[in-house]
Amino acid sequence: MQVLISLTFLLSVAVGPPFKPRQLSPFDARKAEQLLRARYPCLGCHELNGIGGKIGPSLTDIAGRRSADYVYAMIDDPQSTVPGSAMPRVPMDLKTRELIANALLRVRGASTISSPGPPAPPRPPPATGGDAAALYGRLCAACHGTTGGGDGFNAAFLPVRPAVHASAVAMSARSDDALFDTIFAGGYVMNRSNFMPPYGSTLTRDQIRSLVGYIRALCHCEGPAWSRDNR
Repeated sequence: MQVLISLTFLLSVAVGPPFKPRQLSPFDARKAEQLLRARYPCLGCHELNGIGGKIGPSLTDIAGRRSADYVYAMIDDPQSTVPGSAMPRVPMDLKTRELIANALLRVRGASTISSPGPPAPPRPPPATGGDAAALYGRLCAACHGTTGGGDGFNAAFLPVRPAVHASAVAMSARSDDALFDTIFAGGYVMNRSNFMPPYGSTLTRDQIRSLVGYIRALCHCEGPAWSRDNR
């Protein structure tokens, strides 16, 4: 399962030509809106027109604060654009990346396209693979809570309550592989909330495994008996 998801995600991360902003047709604008609401995790962390999380900056007026190139670059590769950013790289094909960027920019003319954005704020360096508590606090706690109670400050802005990692009842029903795949591929792929972002293109597999281990420490539980290695 992990191998299959890994290959799918790697194939979907592509490098394309320079971004050229354009006006969207009504159909494309509606398509982008649906993708943002029901497919991609952007609104789990960012607010757009009154809907979405409060972890990252609002996307409602992003065109007035950032250049088109910056917006596209953050969607394409957040860590290269803002080193240390907590924003994960979300795999998507080139056409979808271009569509989402143009929808957020809502291009009206050349002045919006070419205006430079302000310098990015400094971000803390990413946690190391062995520091699971720091990694959880940095990437997970805003939604799932510092102790895994599903009560992080951002939870109130989400349409589905984040998983309660401290719940032995809930977490013992999920295998380690299921937890790994959810962190790696995001909620949408696992038939859960699409507002849960994927970290497979941002974290190493060892870091994701360390998060799975940390969740097990929070719930003081193991996965279903059928999923455990025979010893």
